[in-house]
Amino acid sequence: MTAISEPKIVFDKVGKTFGEGADAFVALQDFDLNIGEGEIVTVVGPSGCGKSTAMNIAAGLLEPSGGHCTVGGVEVAGPGPDRGVIFQQYALFPWLTVRKNVEFGLKLKGMKPAERRERAEHYIDMVGLGDFADALPKMLSGGMKQRCAIARAYAVNPEVLLMDEPFGALDALTRVRLQDQLLDTWARDKRTIMFITHDVDEAVYLANRVIVMAARPGRLQEIIDVNLPYPRNEEIRLSPEFQKIRNQVWHGVYSRSADAA
Repeated sequence: MTAISEPKIVFDKVGKTFGEGADAFVALQDFDLNIGEGEIVTVVGPSGCGKSTAMNIAAGLLEPSGGHCTVGGVEVAGPGPDRGVIFQQYALFPWLTVRKNVEFGLKLKGMKPAERRERAEHYIDMVGLGDFADALPKMLSGGMKQRCAIARAYAVNPEVLLMDEPFGALDALTRVRLQDQLLDTWARDKRTIMFITHDVDEAVYLANRVIVMAARPGRLQEIIDVNLPYPRNEEIRLSPEFQKIRNQVWHGVYSRSADAA
């Protein structure tokens, strides 16, 4: 079993119910999970299993109906600069250039113009968009927009990255490249990452641990250790060890989906 470092994100019997009475829907029930400092955890499961609900609670975008969620030992009471959130839809400001989009959070923090420009350019270069710093989002491909969103999240120096299917709408080749880029960046700064995906291969390739959730109501079903070395590459994707873990995760997700059907 993978040794877990000091917990960074803690879900303690977290529940979330939408609606009331006969219309009530239990999206999450007694969800317990510790995510260690500097760990990458991927979360998979059938539609409606509460993956995004859990992440949105950690982000402070939803309040739990029961239980507690803490980040860095502090109970989550709303969004905060310690957490960077990246969604499948890039949520870029269409009237701002790549540079201005990345600088936006820094401006809100009151950082001086010269300093925020330097910080923004560092992260724009890091995600390979240096030649597009003055481009508007409409001039970018889907993968480039997502890289801009990642640079913007990193620029405010969050302790935690919460990523909700960030590569889900991209073509396969771009998706693989961004997975490798995410791991390369993580290897340098070891931020804590909670990454939601429907893609089993992606879940295994990125993670220290894969969390398999079950639906109706959403709850933790299984935790699968990914004892594969970093850095990861195509050779690891094709290894028997990878395929064994992939099959274990796939069986967990498929059996949960069949039960929910």
